[in-house]
Amino acid sequence: MKNILTLLILAAAISSAGYAKNHHVSVEADKPQADTVEVDSLAKYTRLTDDDYRRVAEELGVETATIKAVVEIEAGTAHKGFAAPGIPLINFDATVFRRNLSRAGKSYSRHAKNPAFRSPDIRRHGSYGMAQWARLENARTIDADIANASAFWGMFQIGGFNWKKCGCKSVDEFVNRMSESEAQQLELFAQFCKNSNLVQYLKTRNWSKFAYYYNGPSYRSRGYHTKLNSAYRKHSQNR
Repeated sequence: MKNILTLLILAAAISSAGYAKNHHVSVEADKPQADTVEVDSLAKYTRLTDDDYRRVAEELGVETATIKAVVEIEAGTAHKGFAAPGIPLINFDATVFRRNLSRAGKSYSRHAKNPAFRSPDIRRHGSYGMAQWARLENARTIDADIANASAFWGMFQIGGFNWKKCGCKSVDEFVNRMSESEAQQLELFAQFCKNSNLVQYLKTRNWSKFAYYYNGPSYRSRGYHTKLNSAYRKHSQNR
């Protein structure tokens, strides 16, 4: 398993390294310039830009402050979308996986000892994000599509089973786009809002309705609606 995870990280690093070649960076560039290219190529995994916010806000017909507020509350102030370059944060739900296996006519008892059904082993894998990814990799050995659909992905923790609502043609496309950048994670979230009729609540800043349909009935006890309103007011003042 460690070898699989290592290969994934190395593949992401190699992909990132290809940035310089694909963007025709001069081979005569000095060391500081090379470092800048490396940082820029990895930035897509670590931060959203104002252009990203503006693009999605215009797409949905809402204020940029509205999108920033949702990102801040739903994804956290750090809005971290990746456990490592090319490896999006996930929460693998073993209960959902077991239920989906049953619906597909596959026996859980045959795979009950698979590590996918164990708790995340943070000590072994170094972080919660990588431990969850290890569970997903194990689940994929049983059924990759069902495993991918049974995890919650990226900054917004969108269930893989919602790939159609995110405008994707398959769960594989959903996973590939989630793995591409934080900007793609934001775009998938925007598509989810469109196809779940949530944009109307963002336009009117009806935070209670948005929180109810996105977070469920427990939103009020967790104060999601008031947090969204406070975040919106903060970002609208910073325009």
